[in-house]
Amino acid sequence: MAKGGFRGGMPGNQANMMKQAQRMQQEFLKMQQELESSVFEFTAGGGAVKAAISGTREFKSIEIDPQVVDPEDVEMLQDLVLAAVNGAIKKADDATNTAMSKLQGGMGGFPGLF
Repeated sequence: MAKGGFRGGMPGNQANMMKQAQRMQQEFLKMQQELESSVFEFTAGGGAVKAAISGTREFKSIEIDPQVVDPEDVEMLQDLVLAAVNGAIKKADDATNTAMSKLQGGMGGFPGLF
């Protein structure tokens, strides 16, 4: 064993890893708060139906253009509402995945952490 052995080697690395983990945790919490306070909107049918959800996946609004309300074709309106809702959810999911990928990109020393 070399003179001095492991003295100072591992504790310093552990301290650096702990600082990095704490910094990443703070970044994660900040990212989570930003996503939760965001609103994701999606329109279907050329703007005939618009759905908005929060980052916590709570529906904020659904707007329907009165011109697309046809009692003879309720099925079309249902399809438009579903498309708008599913589109808004996908936008929120995509934003979450993008933010997580960015966060994981800075975690070279912690593969598989998330």
